[in-house]
Amino acid sequence: MVKPLPFEEPVIKLKEKIEELKNITDDAHVDMADEIRSLEERLQKLEADVYGNMAAWDRVQVARHPERPTTLDYIGYLFEDFIELHGDRAYGDDAAIVGGIASFGGTPVTVIGHQRGKDTKENIRRNFGMPHPEGYRKALRLMKQAEKFGRPIICFIDTKGAYPGKAAEERGQSEAIARNLVEMAGLRVPVISIVIGEGGSGGALGLGVANHIHMLENSTYSVISPEGAASILWKDAALAQQAAEAMKITAADLKEMEIIDEIVPEVMGGAHRDAAGQADAIGKAIRSSMDTLCTMDADQVIEDRYRKFRNIGVYKEGED
Repeated sequence: MVKPLPFEEPVIKLKEKIEELKNITDDAHVDMADEIRSLEERLQKLEADVYGNMAAWDRVQVARHPERPTTLDYIGYLFEDFIELHGDRAYGDDAAIVGGIASFGGTPVTVIGHQRGKDTKENIRRNFGMPHPEGYRKALRLMKQAEKFGRPIICFIDTKGAYPGKAAEERGQSEAIARNLVEMAGLRVPVISIVIGEGGSGGALGLGVANHIHMLENSTYSVISPEGAASILWKDAALAQQAAEAMKITAADLKEMEIIDEIVPEVMGGAHRDAAGQADAIGKAIRSSMDTLCTMDADQVIEDRYRKFRNIGVYKEGED
């Protein structure tokens, strides 16, 4: 059973009431069809209200849900003949980033994404989705390979941030991310990035210099976590909810600021409630982007990406 989040409590209680009435109908042979129908109609309205008016902190909680689909989940639904490739050819393999070659609707592509675990054991192996430098170098190796063979690149972003530990810094964490930013800016093939969970800081940007950036409706994209921002601004991580509102980290906020290109709608209650249905929505977004980008030549692809990032943060004065 999917673990409910705090803001979902009214919906859960009403669902339990409906289930209770259905059990009474079955066990006691009492006709309660009208009552059940009335509650189900009420449930539909309540779900539309709860899930349609989620605060930023509510979306943070959904983005972090332990059962939220991961990169490998979506790869299984969206791509055929996926072959995972390993290693950065310099130090080792980082399980926090997965990547390889696959087919998307008959088109050869390279797929890369952050990968977190579904349980404690896998989270430890994947370092909770926080890559080391070798993870970003592996990603870059696969991107350059894709460029060589003319394959579009599809990236899935889902990380709290790059791993900040001593070992990562010793092996050149900041240089590895910076190298990805520079190299991705000049790739001669289309790059499409989808934020499927948390898009945290430079750890997300290492896969985020794309022609098109999409975000799932309940994902987040920010320079720092709400807890981290609250600790810096107010010396109190408990004010994370307030920070989440102020930081403008939701898909709607980022779409309004023209930082992302498209919001991918989520199934009712969040992607974790229907991974297959969510994958279908993501697939439509990817197909739309590929239909646009794959008609461009290499120079146009680079120019398109350049204009996208040059336009972010442009200040426009209002009329007097």
